[in-house]
Amino acid sequence: MRKLLIVESPSKIKSIKKYLGSDFDVMASMGHIRDLPKSKLGIDVKNNFKLDYTNMPDKKDVIKKLKDAVADYDAVYLATDPDREGEAIAWHLAQILALDMSDKNRVTFNEITKSAVTAGVNAPRELDIDLVDAQQARRVVDRLVGYELSPFLWKKVKSGLSAGRVQSVALRLIVEREREIEKFVPTEYWSVEAKLLSERKSFIARLYGFADGKKIELIPNENEANTIVNALESAEYTVTELKKGKRTRQPAPPFITSTLQQEASRKLGFTGQKTMRIAQQLYEGIEIPNFGVTGLITYMRTDSLRISEEARTAAKDYITNKYGEKYLPEKPRYFKTKGNAQDAHEAIRPTVIGLEPETLKASLSNDQYKLYKLIWERFIASLMAACVHNTVNADITAGDYLFKASGYSVAFDGFTTLYVEGKDDESADEVALPEMKKGDVVKLKELKPLQHFTQPLPRYTEPTLIKALEENGIGRPSTYASILSNILNRDYIEREKKSLKPTNLGMVIVDLLVEHFNKIFDIKFTAGLETKLDKIATGELDWIKTISTFYDDFHKLHKKAETDLDGKRVKVPVTETDVICEKCGSRMVVRTGRFGKFLACPNYPKCRNTKPMPEDEVKQPCPKCGAKLVKKISKKGKKFYGCSNYPECDFAAPGIPTGETCKECGGILVKGARGRAYCMNADCPTRKTTKEK
Repeated sequence: MRKLLIVESPSKIKSIKKYLGSDFDVMASMGHIRDLPKSKLGIDVKNNFKLDYTNMPDKKDVIKKLKDAVADYDAVYLATDPDREGEAIAWHLAQILALDMSDKNRVTFNEITKSAVTAGVNAPRELDIDLVDAQQARRVVDRLVGYELSPFLWKKVKSGLSAGRVQSVALRLIVEREREIEKFVPTEYWSVEAKLLSERKSFIARLYGFADGKKIELIPNENEANTIVNALESAEYTVTELKKGKRTRQPAPPFITSTLQQEASRKLGFTGQKTMRIAQQLYEGIEIPNFGVTGLITYMRTDSLRISEEARTAAKDYITNKYGEKYLPEKPRYFKTKGNAQDAHEAIRPTVIGLEPETLKASLSNDQYKLYKLIWERFIASLMAACVHNTVNADITAGDYLFKASGYSVAFDGFTTLYVEGKDDESADEVALPEMKKGDVVKLKELKPLQHFTQPLPRYTEPTLIKALEENGIGRPSTYASILSNILNRDYIEREKKSLKPTNLGMVIVDLLVEHFNKIFDIKFTAGLETKLDKIATGELDWIKTISTFYDDFHKLHKKAETDLDGKRVKVPVTETDVICEKCGSRMVVRTGRFGKFLACPNYPKCRNTKPMPEDEVKQPCPKCGAKLVKKISKKGKKFYGCSNYPECDFAAPGIPTGETCKECGGILVKGARGRAYCMNADCPTRKTTKEK
């Protein structure tokens, strides 16, 4: 009996074929094969939101190949990814290939291992139409919002803009945080810090209050701080209370999609998109010596903290053998999944616990190794014993005042011997205190008043934005990377070091949408709609009725906004610079074009002078003509350095020229991303031994 298994990605074929043997052939759909047309809405809103699906033009050959192949097999199974998107792809495949919709031909597996793949194939099920409807509902809502709001923004702001149901709410969070920062008025306050000495070891104690235990709420200015310091300089510092105790620190749970993106950003500097791309590679399979092509992690789009008992047992055995039984918790640790999670898959974990990161280093790219190591260590650590601290809290009385000092020492390192979760803030950690006992007199080494100012909430970073989206129920984990990518690529926000800062354009967009579509882009409303879309997946709500209710409200707001702003346009403020236009003497302004920011004369079109941003200029001149080099962005979003005299001079390089030539071939040396110089000449003998990544 000949059988065909259809997956999404061709990179899975080799490993799955190996597990299934000669009974099966495996082919790939290359992702989606049908979608709504690009040239029109493709949704008949007056006819129960009937969808006009069309075969994707770039999948013509794939579809033909699959259609021709199906006739040669006795059974066809659809093994697209185990999520709503994958269910929808399987549904489209079933329709295009004329498969019986009532057949049990849907196969799912959470990891690409022999046990998981064979178990999935041995337990096929019917297509889950509720999951398909949930995917369609989300697609329809986002399509309706995008197709009505984007032209609205073109008319009212400028062409080329877009608005999305979820991305606009994410942008709103960033803009509202920026407005809070702008309005914030810092308040001055002071603290007093004493550097004390005990047993020849120094430690820091901070002024808490008065000797009777009453806390000083605020030292408002330097004069009051100095008054306290003057009163303390001749005082005796006595330990009046010493409390010793223990505290346990529990490990973080294994990764889900959102926490993986957050931690990869904190620890590895990866964007959400990069994290998901590399995780996909690890999931689909890597060629490993003695193993063949092996899927190294479970499915990476998940919001569940569930762990299979098989994996739990394997991890327990590994921990026992590697660290000893004392590194196991007294009771197996189970993590509770959030109430709104789908729980369709396990948490993200390694598929083969024994494949330690170091043993795979030679088989993985640098980025693959880093991410696999992060996932592997987090999973193993999550099932290890808690870390135990010996804590010390000391009250130190000096004259009429009370200081407090706290610290800890590690009694048992537990899971921290392997992994410690990253932090979004940079608050100082406690340190160990020297040995002291009640009644001890400690020596004052230094006493100083410190000036502080209250700080606003910080700007969002990529991990803190993802955390805020998750906490507010906005979007779903699999969409966070694309949300951030969209608002960055549209120039609605920009990165300032690690922070996300809204641009003038982003602020204008949010103000316009909030004024005219506040209900639709309200955080609670968006979260409520997400919950409804989730209930469609479980069969609790009808997708057509749900979409109809949403669209009625949205369409009314759209029509009213069109009427209210009839004939009006919203002007986007520009940032003026100190750079003077040499053609007309005006101060040049920052504008954004197809390839990023540039300086332009504000008197356009009378004066058409433009310049690259000052920070984009390179000190090294063009090796071909001597003109200035500037940093540019290609159509594919890649950075390169080109001559400012283009098109008269066509010099372009992937790195900054060093000013030197290659001793081997005379070619131009450029500096790569890692700071190493290499020859631009692809045929240079040095390129055969030096690979610049």
